[in-house]
Amino acid sequence: MSADERLGPQRADAPRPVPRCSLLDPQRGKSSHDQIAATLGTELLQGRYPPGSTMPAEAELGERFQVSRTVLREVMKTLAAKGFVVPKTRVGTRVRDAVFWNYFDADVLAWRLRLGLDDEFLQTLTEVRRSLEPTAAALAARRRRPQDVARLRECVRQIGRTDHSRQSFAAADLDFHLAVGSASGNPLVRSIASVIETALVASFTYSSPVDDPADHAASVSGHSAVVDAIEAGDEARAAQRILAVIDTGVRRIGRRKQLGPPP
Repeated sequence: MSADERLGPQRADAPRPVPRCSLLDPQRGKSSHDQIAATLGTELLQGRYPPGSTMPAEAELGERFQVSRTVLREVMKTLAAKGFVVPKTRVGTRVRDAVFWNYFDADVLAWRLRLGLDDEFLQTLTEVRRSLEPTAAALAARRRRPQDVARLRECVRQIGRTDHSRQSFAAADLDFHLAVGSASGNPLVRSIASVIETALVASFTYSSPVDDPADHAASVSGHSAVVDAIEAGDEARAAQRILAVIDTGVRRIGRRKQLGPPP
């Protein structure tokens, strides 16, 4: 039974909850399949297995991870689905060029995040967000419905809570940005959800508005301004306001990095 079925019927105009994505749920279980895929995926991202090379044989991987061939074959299927490898008859599993890797995949972004918050990675996340989120906000202003605005207002209320940890604030912030994507009425916009989530996880790992009450209040005000513009149907202002929210977060991380690693 799905979560929606357990909740029972809902009014068509009721604000719908935004699903929580995996990176913000540290309690999620990790199967041996998930752990091995994450380990090998991270090693691929590090360049341990260069494009064109062959992945270690099943016997070698089985010895390393102490799992069955069945588990390893499922792991390779997972890596293949994400564009990392391709099976070759009588050759083995060949590593593909990075151009084929699916960086929009939530797992791939999570593995990349494990390698650290270097400037290049953060810049890449920011460039994608600055390219796509203003469009989402503008479309939300064009197509807004009362239930969309109600959901966004509730998200701002949750962001404004004073009892947040870094993680709970990032979860509330993620809900807001996903709600903007939903309000856009464009299902493809939701494909950037994993990018947004990864950026927010990186943000709360390094710095967060909850570290400073004034910064928190400014963040609430910035998010509220996005909703005001969407509710007013002002596409240009909605795009500008969400850009301001993104850029404020980037500057916050920059300031924190200048001071050194967080405590």
